[in-house]
Amino acid sequence: MSKTTKRAANGSGAHPASKRAKSAAAEAEFDALDTRCVNTIRTLSIDMVQAANSGHPGAPLGCAPFAYLLWKDFMRYSPSHPHWTARDRFVLSNGHACALQYAMLFLSGYGLTVDDLKGFRQVGSVTPGHPENHLTPGVEVCTGPLGQGISQAVGMAVAERHLASVFNKPGFDIVDNYTWVICGDGCLQEGVSSEASSLAGHLGLGKLIVLYDDNAITIDGDTSLSFTEDVGMRYTAYGWHVQSVSDGNDLAALHAAIEAAKAVDDKPSIIKIKTRIGFGSALEGSEKSHGSPLGVENVAAWKSKFGFNPDQHFAVESEVEDRFASVRARAEATRTEWSALFERYTKEHPELAAEYNRRMAGQLKPGWQSILPTYKPGDPKTATRKLSGVCLSKLASHMADLVGGSADLTPSNGTADFQKIGGDFQKSTPMGRYLRFGVREHGMTTVCNGIAAYGGIRPFCATFLNFIGYALGAVRVTALSKFPLLFIATHDSILLGEDGPTHQPVEMLETCRSMPNMQVIRPADGNEVSGAYMAALSTTTTPTVLALTRQGVPHLAGSSPEAVLKGGYVVVAEDDPQVILVGSGSEVSLCVEAAEAMREAANGGLRVRVVSMPCTSLFDAQPLEYKLSVFKEGVPIMAVEAAGPHGWAKYSHSQLCMTRWGASGKGADCATAFGFTVDNVVNHAKKLHEFYGGGEAPCLVKMPGAIPTPDP
Repeated sequence: MSKTTKRAANGSGAHPASKRAKSAAAEAEFDALDTRCVNTIRTLSIDMVQAANSGHPGAPLGCAPFAYLLWKDFMRYSPSHPHWTARDRFVLSNGHACALQYAMLFLSGYGLTVDDLKGFRQVGSVTPGHPENHLTPGVEVCTGPLGQGISQAVGMAVAERHLASVFNKPGFDIVDNYTWVICGDGCLQEGVSSEASSLAGHLGLGKLIVLYDDNAITIDGDTSLSFTEDVGMRYTAYGWHVQSVSDGNDLAALHAAIEAAKAVDDKPSIIKIKTRIGFGSALEGSEKSHGSPLGVENVAAWKSKFGFNPDQHFAVESEVEDRFASVRARAEATRTEWSALFERYTKEHPELAAEYNRRMAGQLKPGWQSILPTYKPGDPKTATRKLSGVCLSKLASHMADLVGGSADLTPSNGTADFQKIGGDFQKSTPMGRYLRFGVREHGMTTVCNGIAAYGGIRPFCATFLNFIGYALGAVRVTALSKFPLLFIATHDSILLGEDGPTHQPVEMLETCRSMPNMQVIRPADGNEVSGAYMAALSTTTTPTVLALTRQGVPHLAGSSPEAVLKGGYVVVAEDDPQVILVGSGSEVSLCVEAAEAMREAANGGLRVRVVSMPCTSLFDAQPLEYKLSVFKEGVPIMAVEAAGPHGWAKYSHSQLCMTRWGASGKGADCATAFGFTVDNVVNHAKKLHEFYGGGEAPCLVKMPGAIPTPDP
């Protein structure tokens, strides 16, 4: 293929009208070596899948030409410094095609070896079955659940736009990168991509460019079975710049389309590229090439057809190696140029440079903990969602890197004051720190994942706890990716009242608590809300769900922010208890009242200790000695929480929880109807004490419990 086109010039540029997009491009010819490089990418991909006898060879065969162009001519990156902050971001949204990405990282010099390629889809390898950001250098985000990748890319583009407005100065375009995406039909069928793409169009994210692998195949067969919409018209309606390329092997046409996309700086771009899944193989155009190896004979036939030795595997010819060596050299030169620019920037804008370095290193501005408020028992009863809003507004003035928003629930989530301080992030106001996500919980979460992946920002997102259910696909990716995203989840129980069981999150606490690498904190009062923010912002690898009440709660005499960091602690002391009550959130004050009632002679004069358990995962991480200081051996324990009971059995012998859906009515009436009253707590606690007849109850925290799963 010997066609003349233009190659993008790498270098820094202005934002939003980037010089990189407008610079004069040098003439370049595509020749037989370009074709050989593309086909080498294909051979490496099918060799990986065949060696593993597992994987997806079809998409890499179709997408190899435009992956080659991105790495060769368009993307700015540094293989020797894969986390270079000024790099372009690349997302393989159709993560099942990851053999393609691993081939590109191998050829581009990211440190992957032939043995790594041979270890594709094997336990302990850095080439897993779908991309994982914490395993493989050069992989930005976890993808595979379709739609998550393109949606996270929207968040990356948001982060770039915001940070450019903060740090760029005349002559110093420190933040000036593109976000590139390869996606497939499945990504655009998933609803989350519609949510995020709609938002991207609204925000005019002109440095987001999506290459859509339009191969018209899904697992079930041809897309005519289920997906006949005009994707181009849909994205035009979203406010995107839309192009089509009729032949995914036409490097010149692809190159021209990408250049045209870069020239549009006020809209995100999508290029609809017609490809053939399984290109060149006996299974070309068939769903059979999607999720299964081609087979030894078909791989050999493919190699023979395109002039490769069928007996060689994972082979790269010297000419191809030389081509990629020159590509690497150009890529590294861009980092050298940027580093020189940043050195000059540091001299002229030392405070901004220091702030940039701190933020991109993931470090918080010192002193933020001291800003968080504390409370005493005489302070007015207040909903923990409002107390969260107080924390947010105080942090907003101190932490410029705190950025977030709500899924159209700003007044309800307690984030309105933060919005007033931070201002709206919109197309015309990219310095704003508050995102109006609209009614898009799933899109909101995955966009925030992308913001977290980009770096330099600590994102939060807010909705009702129940509506985390809408976002669970993305929440799971948050935890897997080790993003320290903060979920502000209000209206946390049946006690929200009149909205009824469609909105009352009976099961959502235990759903989130069951997720690995997720801390769920349900604070009981103002001090615990401040402690929840301490715990959430102190971690750099674990997301946090803050479950917050709609209704007011009293401030407790024995609470403190620091106690939250242990997960559970004694809030009402009793040295020799006969019963221990443990709860979280609004039920802690209920337990305190019940304990007082139980001490009365009419109720047996029982000695009762009360434990607040805002975060079970933090408590589980404490040493046994501490756990036994909280849950004294031999004492019957009853858990009280206005949510599902699962999980409480590892601490308590009895649980007063929700085992059914809630009901519509005033919050206080719901509490009475479902037994969350002082009298009912007293009644069941007395029964528990009687059950053990004053004798010793088994010490549950000393039980073996769940055996920790080893790292692979």
